[in-house]
Amino acid sequence: MSSSPSISLQPLQEDDREQFILDLQWAFRYGAQIEFGMRDDRTEEGSEVISRTTIERSIDGERAETYRIVLDGRFVGGVVLSIDQGEAKGELELLFVSPEVHSRGIGKAVWRAVEAMHPEIRIWEAITPYFEKRNIHFYVNSCGFHIVEFWNKYHHGPAVPDEESGNWSEDDEMFVFRKVIDQ
Repeated sequence: MSSSPSISLQPLQEDDREQFILDLQWAFRYGAQIEFGMRDDRTEEGSEVISRTTIERSIDGERAETYRIVLDGRFVGGVVLSIDQGEAKGELELLFVSPEVHSRGIGKAVWRAVEAMHPEIRIWEAITPYFEKRNIHFYVNSCGFHIVEFWNKYHHGPAVPDEESGNWSEDDEMFVFRKVIDQ
């Protein structure tokens, strides 16, 4: 078995923000193309699986911490966290690894680095679309999260008003993951 890659997390610099967004959109689009083929309508904005608005909302969040994943001196992904010190709760808002370096243990190394940066966090949460089998495997089998909720047409997340729930399709379905750190 090979050893974990040596990655570092560098805070996102304003002059790299645009490239970060483009890289993230490309990685998410790649994941959808692998799952559904080159033509797919699971998009938020034109051909994007995740919209610029969604990404910017995460990056600009009140409790947001945004990092570039660096491997061998080059950017290979990114992570956006939302940290609530008072509640000792963290959310993994966004995590992406460039497809060229998939299956090298980078995601797991990133997650270990995140937990090491925030030993005060007792509860971590993440959300991923139901179709992202790689993500589900990663969160549950590699990082120790548990699926705690399934958002769908009949049971949707808190950000969806009841009057909009009828617009849901199976493309909107999401799993909610939670990891509780024992003291």
